[in-house]
Amino acid sequence: MGKKTAIVVDIDEDYNNNTAIKEEHIMQQRQLGNQGLRVSALGLGCMGMTFAYGNNDEQQALNTLSRAFELGINFLDTAEIYGPFTNEVLIAKALKGRRDNITVATKFGFAITGEGQGWEKMTGVNSQPQHIRRAVEGSLTRLGTDHIDLLYQHRFDPSVPIEDVIGTMADLIKEGKARYIGLSEVSSATLRRACAVHPVSALQSEYSLWTRDPEQDILATCRELNVGFVPYSPLGRGFLTGKLTSVDALEPHDFRRSLPRFQQQAQEHNQKLVAQLTEMAHSYGITAAQLALAWVMAKGEDIVPIPGASKVHHLEENCAAANVVLTGADSDTLDRLFAPQNIRGERYANAEYGMIDR
Repeated sequence: MGKKTAIVVDIDEDYNNNTAIKEEHIMQQRQLGNQGLRVSALGLGCMGMTFAYGNNDEQQALNTLSRAFELGINFLDTAEIYGPFTNEVLIAKALKGRRDNITVATKFGFAITGEGQGWEKMTGVNSQPQHIRRAVEGSLTRLGTDHIDLLYQHRFDPSVPIEDVIGTMADLIKEGKARYIGLSEVSSATLRRACAVHPVSALQSEYSLWTRDPEQDILATCRELNVGFVPYSPLGRGFLTGKLTSVDALEPHDFRRSLPRFQQQAQEHNQKLVAQLTEMAHSYGITAAQLALAWVMAKGEDIVPIPGASKVHHLEENCAAANVVLTGADSDTLDRLFAPQNIRGERYANAEYGMIDR
């Protein structure tokens, strides 16, 4: 599969016939879209460093970011809503002296009030052209940069034609404030309309063993239109690691407590599937997280997952997944085990689903 990460792992001499870990050197690169955007085959989702999952440790996050750069990860995913705003400030600290070597993706699209904390500050969606410009200026300031490498619309705004949104984003490219544009959680129909205005380099959506929705049509549409695919939550918000066995272990303000799949009945059912994933992974001498990530990465060279990690050892574990060679037979086995009908619970509550373009 090309160049690999710098993590030292054992080499299985029979990797051509079995799922195994290959020798590695430097993180492989993958291309998103056809406009020239190349990034590390594995990105880093930064949301959890300051947002959504409870208590945060800035120095721990900075150490993780520094280690990510050492391991060849050059693709960071952030957003103004993460905090809100504090995530971009954190990324700016990590970028000092490294900006030219790192691809930064950030997002606009939420209406954010000055009251409340965390999600409480989000009052809906807003992709009005003037709001996009204000959001981008704010992101540029917080990130301490003069351009955003990949600018996403975070959530579809039904009150604003996507043509107007993309037109504004295209203008920002002409002005040098953005280099590439992307969309998140939009339908195939919306993506087609967007691409008719300006090339879209990346489409971001939740995709993992237990969230297979993109396989219905959006993955095929991305490939038809030469749009790269960036899966977020490729580890099922930590559930597919096998380490999260009870919602009671989560921080009081961890938003996963509100998700249907993390409620007791659904969790107990889904835990049985993860136990089988873990058993399969251990038979190859790898972790459940590594096998779950390898499954995503094996779905295509145009796919760049962005698992989150706020601790160095979790990051290193994830990076090693880039060296796992997954056979077609093993991929098919996982496809069947985690078939959509086998999963219990929706991935979002109704309020969050209301902001997804389906």
